[in-house]
Amino acid sequence: MSKGFIIRFFRMASVVMLLVAIALLSAITTMHFAIHGAEVKIPELKGMTVAEARSQAAGMGLNLDVDNRYYSADVAAGHILTQSPSPGSVVRREWHVRVAESLGPQKVDVPDTVGTDARVAALRFRRAGLEVGVNAKIPWGNAQDGTVLAQDPPAHSQGIAQPSVNILVAGPDNALPDGYVMPDLTGIPVVSAQAMLNKIGLKVDTPAYADVSVPSVGTGTEQPKPPIPPGAIIAQQPMAGARVDQTTIIKVTAAK
Repeated sequence: MSKGFIIRFFRMASVVMLLVAIALLSAITTMHFAIHGAEVKIPELKGMTVAEARSQAAGMGLNLDVDNRYYSADVAAGHILTQSPSPGSVVRREWHVRVAESLGPQKVDVPDTVGTDARVAALRFRRAGLEVGVNAKIPWGNAQDGTVLAQDPPAHSQGIAQPSVNILVAGPDNALPDGYVMPDLTGIPVVSAQAMLNKIGLKVDTPAYADVSVPSVGTGTEQPKPPIPPGAIIAQQPMAGARVDQTTIIKVTAAK
């Protein structure tokens, strides 16, 4: 085998190896762009209008979903309050970015619907620009079926978070509860409250008793306040309108 042949052989082998290396480098580069070209970095959307945020997200191949709406004294109505994932997160295209929209400062007055029919309450909320959130029902023989017993947030509340009101509605004694909103127990005899709450599976702690002052007889045209009868509830925890379940320990304070 001549020396020239060996030299030509090694040259050819070197060319083949170079071509293989170029092909591998090209494949790696193509794979890199194929993988990372499908990824985008989540932009900062807070403060944008929903329309602006939706346009920017669409331009990056992302989907924008408005999950919630909240009142805010700091962010103007129609602008983004929060987002998920957070800005700077790297996700694949077609990812869903979830945002909360600001409703601006609370300007609506929460109506008082306790004692009204649930359908009337829903109508009042809609007229005020609110909506019914959770509509829970418990057995309550002391009120007509469908009567609102409590609402959360309470009437005329300020600084509420969402434009929705949860209500607790009376049902017949044999109705099965589908949720609980704490009723207002003030003025109810402690033994009656205990019996009612135990009947629907809520746990009541041993009642506390406190002295109450005797109200004045009033002066002039002021009507005298009736005295609080012994055993009547004067305080409760959780407060009326709060969400409770069968793990909640309810505490009440009654008049001595």
